[in-house]
Amino acid sequence: MSFGDAVTSVRTNLTNFSGRARRSEFWWWYLAVVLLGLTVGVVSAIVAAVLVAVDAPVLTTIVGIVLGLALFALWLYVFVGTLAVAVRRLHDTDKSGWFYLLAFVPVANIVLIVFWALEGARGPNQYGADPRLGAVAPAAAPQV
Repeated sequence: MSFGDAVTSVRTNLTNFSGRARRSEFWWWYLAVVLLGLTVGVVSAIVAAVLVAVDAPVLTTIVGIVLGLALFALWLYVFVGTLAVAVRRLHDTDKSGWFYLLAFVPVANIVLIVFWALEGARGPNQYGADPRLGAVAPAAAPQV
């Protein structure tokens, strides 16, 4: 799965917590989130520098509120997408999505990273078909 395919897949399955996600889908999405974060950080710093140079308190307040709301909406979008793909990635390794709670335990979160890095279960598991196989057509009925 390519970078673009992975980002598109996560965007189309934004609130889908069932099924499975390949390693490439998860890690390409993670890279996209990191790059987005860097971009937003740089743009925010430039906007802040310009607002400080302009020295217009009313404009600074309005822009701050608008940017704050936009950044919150973007954070919510990215958080839900990341949570969904992380749960589907755990499903691919035949683990429950509840293992995601390890992210909030200081040292145990390393176990979660290992789970995400493991190869997925081969063939179908309790969470769905193997995503590496793609959409496999059902076998044709034997001719008698």
